[in-house]
Amino acid sequence: MATWQLDPHFTHLNHGSFGAAPVEVLARQAELRSQMETNPVSFMLETYQSLLEIERARLAEFVGADADGLVFVPNATYGVNSVLRSWESKLGRGNEIIVTDHGYNACRQAVEVTAARTGATVVVAEVPFPIDSSETVTQAILGSVTDRTALVMIDHVTSPTAVVFPVAEIVAALEPDVPVLVDGAHAPGMLPVDLAELGASFYTANCHKWLCAPKGAALLHVAERHRDDVEAVSISHGHNDQWHGSSGFHGRFDWTGTDDPTARLTVSTALDTMAAHHADGWEGVRQSNHALVLAGRDVVAEALGTTAPVPDSMLGSIAALRLPTLPDGLDLVARLRHEWQIEVPCPVWPEPPQRLIRVSAQQYNEIGDYHRLAEALTALL
Repeated sequence: MATWQLDPHFTHLNHGSFGAAPVEVLARQAELRSQMETNPVSFMLETYQSLLEIERARLAEFVGADADGLVFVPNATYGVNSVLRSWESKLGRGNEIIVTDHGYNACRQAVEVTAARTGATVVVAEVPFPIDSSETVTQAILGSVTDRTALVMIDHVTSPTAVVFPVAEIVAALEPDVPVLVDGAHAPGMLPVDLAELGASFYTANCHKWLCAPKGAALLHVAERHRDDVEAVSISHGHNDQWHGSSGFHGRFDWTGTDDPTARLTVSTALDTMAAHHADGWEGVRQSNHALVLAGRDVVAEALGTTAPVPDSMLGSIAALRLPTLPDGLDLVARLRHEWQIEVPCPVWPEPPQRLIRVSAQQYNEIGDYHRLAEALTALL
């Protein structure tokens, strides 16, 4: 059974932002850090790469990826930036990059910078919310594609609205003619992921969220046809094959300067720990989290006097609801945190003053957590 050191005085309903690593995983990280600091030179130059290859193989197996195309990055935002910076030489005036209005702000900003550097145009596909079906998403994105489209960036699970996008259908309709970059930040551990079957040019995702690895572990997978063209944002020894033990593609990411590598070296421990937490392994973890977030969403929706904006089939382990217009000066997140000891995000979407409230479900949650949130919202609103 996984155990967490989360503050028991708080109700934690925001696993989606930064995750939370079980104590068993943190213990393995502490063990690795101790080993590293005992002899940093030996660890970095003789031990690190062999341990990394073990982690790469385990993670690749879990997400159905070709290990030759999988590298570790600090977070999904770094993965997105690496692809975009590498793709700038292929972009110019007249080219278009498609994003959606449900996208993650950090990644949207990375696209905007790339567009400004290259003269490309950012096209925003507007996806309705509430959403009645996955076909609505597919039509909105594919309907924005033209012969000028050079890259499409879509979320697997949207951050503000918590919607599972039909990435398989979108990728199948576009690849290989139009390359697709999937921001899968939330997906591994929340949804079944098979990157070989998906076939996207680029896929990046966090391990610190639903896989419950420590912060600083994420993946980027690049299709074989693009591997020679993709560099890490941080250029280091691997750029000219001066990092030992790696292929050219791996080398450009396996060493991007001195950092603490222990987060990515504990991914297999996180996979094993979470799988052992439920009698049905990872499938049981995913299904029980999904069932709990649906039940919790309904509790909160009743308190807000609203209805579910997304079909159950388009949700994973997070769910968003529209909030009523908040009274002037009410900092709802802060009031919930400091007065009610509840951690839950209320993102602005699609623009101020409109806000959502997004709840999550992880193995440490129970239905009473959502009833407490409903009580708090009733009192504050």
